[in-house]
Amino acid sequence: MKVLLADDHPLFLEGLKSLLEAHAVTVVGTASNGLEALRQTRDLHPDLVLMDLQMPEHDGFEGIDLIKQEFPDIRIVVLTIHEDCEKLLEAFKRGAAGYLLKSVNISELLDLLAVLDKGEPVISRAMATVIMREFARQPPHRIGSTELIDAPALAEPSLSARQREVLQRVAQGQTYKDISFAMGIGSRTVQYHMGEIIRKLHLRNRAQVIAYLQCGP
Repeated sequence: MKVLLADDHPLFLEGLKSLLEAHAVTVVGTASNGLEALRQTRDLHPDLVLMDLQMPEHDGFEGIDLIKQEFPDIRIVVLTIHEDCEKLLEAFKRGAAGYLLKSVNISELLDLLAVLDKGEPVISRAMATVIMREFARQPPHRIGSTELIDAPALAEPSLSARQREVLQRVAQGQTYKDISFAMGIGSRTVQYHMGEIIRKLHLRNRAQVIAYLQCGP
């Protein structure tokens, strides 16, 4: 996997670049704002861009827009300090494939990049904790004998009990493989349920489901 880093803090960039390269990740270049990230993408053709949000002149949101308009297949993952519902939602709306906090350790980052390489969107465990904290502010409701934390999508009456359980596990940051093992069902069944959830909630992908769970419609 070839990675481009976009951040306006040189020390952070150099430190992250060194850490990734020490773990056999190829860092093809660095950029200091969204427009420079686009130019570097044109020249270097990375598989993945790790993009900060708060950068001068052309921020990370603009960088996502610019790159996605020209290179829709390149994956962009936000790497930020902001535990912010609206920023997460906005990043996914613009086409980001993940939202990670800079507090992530290198081991978790590498694990998440491996998940991303399989085509699944990613969020860090710390961000999943933020999502569940938001859920916990709402009163729980009961579906059959299973108590689930309330949230906009979990309250959607058209979803089955099993689909609600899949949703809650998605909110906890679990991968399809994790969900398959925990629920005792095949990974294709998990994917089928996610497809139905996406269809019923009128969304486009799993990343938007995560954003929906965090922020509501």
